[in-house]
Amino acid sequence: MSELVPGGNLTVPDGPLDVRVPGGFDVSALVTDDGGKVAGDADFVFYNQPDAPGAHLRGDTLALDPAGLRPGATRVTVAVTAADPGTPLAGLPSPTLRVSGPGGAPVARFTPPGPGPETVLLLAEFYRRGDRWKLRALGQGYADGLAGLARDFGVDVADEADRAAGAATPAPAPAGPPAVDAGGDPDGFLGLVNSARAAAGSPPVARDARLASAARAHAEAMAGAGALAVESRDGVSVHQRVVAAGFAYLTVGEHLVLGPRTAAEFVGSCRETEGARRTLHEPVFTHAGWAHATGPSGDTYWTVLWAVPLTPAGLDRTTAEVVALTNRRRTAAGLRPLAPDPRLAAAAQAHSTAMAERDFYAHTGPDGDRPWDRAAAAGATHRRVGENIACGQRSPTAVVEGWMNSPGHRANILSGDFTHIGAGLAGGGRAATYWTQLFGG
Repeated sequence: MSELVPGGNLTVPDGPLDVRVPGGFDVSALVTDDGGKVAGDADFVFYNQPDAPGAHLRGDTLALDPAGLRPGATRVTVAVTAADPGTPLAGLPSPTLRVSGPGGAPVARFTPPGPGPETVLLLAEFYRRGDRWKLRALGQGYADGLAGLARDFGVDVADEADRAAGAATPAPAPAGPPAVDAGGDPDGFLGLVNSARAAAGSPPVARDARLASAARAHAEAMAGAGALAVESRDGVSVHQRVVAAGFAYLTVGEHLVLGPRTAAEFVGSCRETEGARRTLHEPVFTHAGWAHATGPSGDTYWTVLWAVPLTPAGLDRTTAEVVALTNRRRTAAGLRPLAPDPRLAAAAQAHSTAMAERDFYAHTGPDGDRPWDRAAAAGATHRRVGENIACGQRSPTAVVEGWMNSPGHRANILSGDFTHIGAGLAGGGRAATYWTQLFGG
């Protein structure tokens, strides 16, 4: 049986699987395509709707038959909530996912870090690669429960009265840009921002309550200290506040600004410098949260956060782009492209996750593990192993460009001794993003 870490994955045996989460948890599952969206009512499996093609929920166990899923289904994401609505997840032991195969043979176990303010925790994802099915450990939380799932999976949650009764109706994902929520926006900030983005040819962003909560906490911390800073005097960075608020992201940006008294003045100040204007107009961002606070001297401190939520499909696309850009550089240098290795990818993802969650940045982990140790632990058998790490870059293009501009990292990318590659990315920590490339040959 394999013990998984966040981001780790393995191939599961053919045939039906039992997915069990013992303890005081309600198990649910979302059946989606590669885009990560439900297709209709039958794709949401929970205690009020326990049966779908290929997925049947009985108590704390989901019986999953990948071959029996609806046509077009390529992913099944397993989530848990507290069985007692009055009990926060943080008040329960961290859930343990146990997967067994045909005949009850143990396949894998995964226990994520203990949840914080989250009310829903995505534990794992089963996904199809070619003609085989794989399991990836997630550990991603949502502080605002089913509303968070609605944003990322296309589940339309009923009103509060229905929600208390457990009612939720999946619906096809809407086409086009995200819906714009003007809640908590008395001075019209969102309208001003989206007007500026539209003028630059960028799609609108939606307000996210978790980002707004993180922005409020950071603005108040800066105002209390009387200083603009990514990391406030309490030792917490703005990016750590985002993750603590329950928003796991693929990429994030921020404006920390002193002075503007209104939303209009803030947007106007962003247009005055290239860097601030670029973040305001960045087309990739889909969600935003903002807040301002007044310091003892009467100055106004703003924190505005921009982000793209983490989804399994989005993480796959991002790490695949890192590999593609790396191979483009190798091809230009007359070298053979590197073949993706899922074992190296699992080790790379685990290291990125560890750096973000354990607040370090190094090739050697806090427990003394080194790149070749992590590759071997993931099942890789390469005789030669190399690793590139980076932090702070907001896109695959930026991180690969940075590596290519560093002689040591460039040497790994263009080494003729390597034949395989895996890439990982995790958001959080003081640096916002942590990237890992692991090479094998």
